[in-house]
Amino acid sequence: MTGLRYVYAVCRPLGAPLQADLTGVAGDPPRLLTHHGLIAVVSHVPERDFSEEPLRRHLEDLDWLAATARAHQQVIDALTAVTTPLPLRLATVFRDDSGVRVMMEEREEYFLRTLDRLAGRVEWGVKVYLEPETEPGATAPPAAKPASGRDYLLQRRRKAMAQEDTWQRAERFAGRLHTTLSAHADDARLHPPQNSALSSAAGQNVLNAAYLVPRGQSEEFVEIVDRTKGEEPGIRVELTGPWAAYSFVDDAGEGAGEGEGP
Repeated sequence: MTGLRYVYAVCRPLGAPLQADLTGVAGDPPRLLTHHGLIAVVSHVPERDFSEEPLRRHLEDLDWLAATARAHQQVIDALTAVTTPLPLRLATVFRDDSGVRVMMEEREEYFLRTLDRLAGRVEWGVKVYLEPETEPGATAPPAAKPASGRDYLLQRRRKAMAQEDTWQRAERFAGRLHTTLSAHADDARLHPPQNSALSSAAGQNVLNAAYLVPRGQSEEFVEIVDRTKGEEPGIRVELTGPWAAYSFVDDAGEGAGEGEGP
């Protein structure tokens, strides 16, 4: 099959085969491209969708982007089940196998160093939310109409103080949880809180963190998170994973995920 080369990840030789019916982006099964002691996991994609100009347009099409991201993640998840992949950025595309090998040659030291650091580890995501009903006034009856400007200012001040107390309680809880989980992980990353207006999740995001955890210690890590659920009224803890270690791919290797324009 002709076409461009879509690269999902770089890894070391697999200890077990990928599932036989696995398909990737554009419906093409992924295959393994070997270069020295590394493997690039690639599939063929059509130029009409993935050459520079069409790809730029597609990346503004949310439906196309979501379908491509799902197919990409399906391959990464399959890899994570059998090895420790170093995932590349969505829509990393090269002209041909030679272009992929040049990229692997140029980034070989980075790939080897990072794969050593990530070996045998997975990423777990933990988010802490302040539930909507916890926000001051969310379930309280409407306040009496202020009798004067002074009463109005007092009401505003009390509401602001209550909101501040609620946020401080949530932040203290999130800080304690992050400290505990960091002690049970090899590394941790704090991401910016998600914007509640853009997220489908209910409540306000207080903690958005990722933890790099050895596979053998993942069960203990999950149990620690589960024990915190319901510990603090009005605060929700969400756990996701295990994932490939997206959050722990160094910025120094960012260029490896950008691909090489066809």
